Amino acid sequence: MPISVLMPALSPTMTEGNLAKWLVKEGDEVNAGDVICEIETDKATMEVEAVDEGTVGKLLVSEGTEGVAVNTPIALLLEEGEDASALEGAAPAAAPAPKANGGGEPQPAAAPAAAPIPAPAAGGSVGATPLARRMAAQAGIDLSGLPASGPGGKVGKADVLAALGGGGGAVAPVPSALPAAGPAPMTAGGERIFASPLARSMAKQAGIDLTALAGSGPGGRIIKLDIEAAIARGPVEAPAPAPVPAEPTAPGAAPDRAGAWEEVKHSNVRKVIARRLTEADRDIPQIYLTIDCEIDDLLAARKQINDAADGAYKISVNDMVIKAVALALRKVPGCNARWTDEATQLLNTVDVSVAVATEGGLITPIVFDADKKGLALISDEMKDLAGRAREGKLLPEEFQGGGFTISNLGMFGIKQFTSIINPPQACILAVSAGEQRPVVRDGEITVRTIMSVTLTCDHRVVDGALGAEWLQVFKGLIERPATMLA
Repeated sequence: MPISVLMPALSPTMTEGNLAKWLVKEGDEVNAGDVICEIETDKATMEVEAVDEGTVGKLLVSEGTEGVAVNTPIALLLEEGEDASALEGAAPAAAPAPKANGGGEPQPAAAPAAAPIPAPAAGGSVGATPLARRMAAQAGIDLSGLPASGPGGKVGKADVLAALGGGGGAVAPVPSALPAAGPAPMTAGGERIFASPLARSMAKQAGIDLTALAGSGPGGRIIKLDIEAAIARGPVEAPAPAPVPAEPTAPGAAPDRAGAWEEVKHSNVRKVIARRLTEADRDIPQIYLTIDCEIDDLLAARKQINDAADGAYKISVNDMVIKAVALALRKVPGCNARWTDEATQLLNTVDVSVAVATEGGLITPIVFDADKKGLALISDEMKDLAGRAREGKLLPEEFQGGGFTISNLGMFGIKQFTSIINPPQACILAVSAGEQRPVVRDGEITVRTIMSVTLTCDHRVVDGALGAEWLQVFKGLIERPATMLA
């Protein structure tokens, strides 16, 4: 019986995805771990790996299809010994997921071919091959309960398949990090053209010369929307339609001129960001607490640490903020919490999410067990996480979850701001720029470097007194950085 390959649920908020590109064609042989397609999720564009082997019998969803519901069959694999006749009546072509009705939540899709994929299973400390770990996470299997017959005494693919009962039935693909789409193109003068991996891949497929495009992303980077616009323009520009007479405008109103704006289609990421932030601002009773921190001693300590490192690593102010946040959460555990309709979850680990701006929107990679890590390790992890976040290479488990979020706009010179909570977390800290300000000490005015921070709290979990207690501990750690080493 052919094996159905399903649209995977690659994040907790994902209800549908766009099938950006097929990397196999009908008739191709695939093995477990082979990359078969690229899917644009509500968080990033990711490559998807097969978890079984066979021959691609039929691609049910065409390349470029948007709004494919989670658990919808997207392809059929023929097992060994099967031919094309086995495809008859095996699975219908997938239909796009229904859209939201009247601005509300998306309406339920037709009954999927399989039950929704469970959340990643426990067992992160168990020795397992990367493929086995991803397969277990997709199937909701606890690795700690499996035999380890793989290389080096690790849990392998065969062990997970045995737990699944032989691997039959519908199989959801396993996500993998999205690699760069070949070397970055260069201009005739030898200068590098900055383009996202997905944009380079789309341009190569469509035969578009990146040197002829102007990027609309950060720093002039060419992004997916630029490629789509170039494809839409085609080789010959269509004649402009005849102008339509404008309706009379009210006295003093500006006329609606042709070409006064451009429409940029919302990506899945942007849609989810808009929905979640709207829900958070509307449904969560948020309170805001601001405090000023003197960071002169912190800046001096940072300089000493970096000087002593002699280039081995370079600590940033944000790295020290992450460490201070983690230690403050350990000392005031009531703020390390999440809200659910049934109960408040008090978290036993200190996992700090850090907002990173990407061309598709904000994403929050997580520094796990941040309270137990030194500044050098935090710095190395953040550089790696932020870089892969901007390239769309994060795995789902690297940005899903977390107990507390940091949003830092200090590098842009922002003096003070507030952030919207990232549910179900109970707190988010907005970190502003450090600037020299006059301060009164013992009746005299002196100049100190001040960094304002604002804590946004979900009042259902963290009230004003608890939030103020946490800020006092955080301020003490920032102003006396040596205490972070205790």
